[in-house]
Amino acid sequence: MGETLSVRSRGVDDVERVWRRFVPSARIERVDPRTVSFSWTSVELAHFSVVSYELTASVHSSVRMSDQLMACRMIADDVRIESEGRAIDPRRPWMTSDAGADAQWTNSARVRAFVFDRSDAERVARIASGDDRLVLRRIDPHARDRDAATQWERSFAHVSSSLASVHEDDILATELQRHALLTTLSTFSTAYVEAVERARQRSSAPRTVRRAVAHIEAHAHEPLTLEDIAAAAGISGRGLQHAFRRTLDMTPMEYVRRVRLTAAHDELRAGTAVSVSDVARRWGFSSASRFARYHREHYGQNPAQVARMF
Repeated sequence: MGETLSVRSRGVDDVERVWRRFVPSARIERVDPRTVSFSWTSVELAHFSVVSYELTASVHSSVRMSDQLMACRMIADDVRIESEGRAIDPRRPWMTSDAGADAQWTNSARVRAFVFDRSDAERVARIASGDDRLVLRRIDPHARDRDAATQWERSFAHVSSSLASVHEDDILATELQRHALLTTLSTFSTAYVEAVERARQRSSAPRTVRRAVAHIEAHAHEPLTLEDIAAAAGISGRGLQHAFRRTLDMTPMEYVRRVRLTAAHDELRAGTAVSVSDVARRWGFSSASRFARYHREHYGQNPAQVARMF
């Protein structure tokens, strides 16, 4: 059963207190108390919150989220948003990563946000994608395109207005939560989008490619050659190259690299790695600098940044 909250205040302490109830890592780094005007409305479910607020003040705020996911849209004349040292376009929805984000504005900002419990979101995403090993991660903070951004805005309007009236109906509230999550994960470049695309490719791929993919994913931690993969798939090396190009638009060894890169990234996120170079070697990357370049190209951040987060 959901809980609604409405707050109106001119106190600085109220702003951070309310925000941290929903996002414990939220911080108001700097605010001018003379100009504060705060209006907040939210609906909170067990693993999901819908938040709308307006804050008039000169503000510098931050969030550092490891056990939550947040998708957000900020409307302000002078807002500046950064994540991992990278500017975020405030004209479209954006999504946090483990590294979090910082936002600054000097007048008034209206904010709309979905906040998800990461572990529950991962459970739902695994079921929806069919990948029971999926680890949710955001690859790029921006909406994938204008249509996706528009769809997220519509989803927020629908979910927030619907939950206001049905938040005590567990069945309807759960369906709205699922809709909000899957729309959000599809709006941005996320591991969920990759998992869905892999499932689509597999279902439409020739049997030989599916066999090769299964062999690669089962043996990515072992030495693999094109000949090994081709033998497992029951096709010649040249035939396998052609089938992968036609079906997946990459070579078999490029697919091996992508699988290993994902595994290395997940190991860094788990926080158990001794060093980035050890992880790189364990997953078949002989050059730490080349591994770092591949990681930056795919995830938009250095592997060392990921390791430091955890």
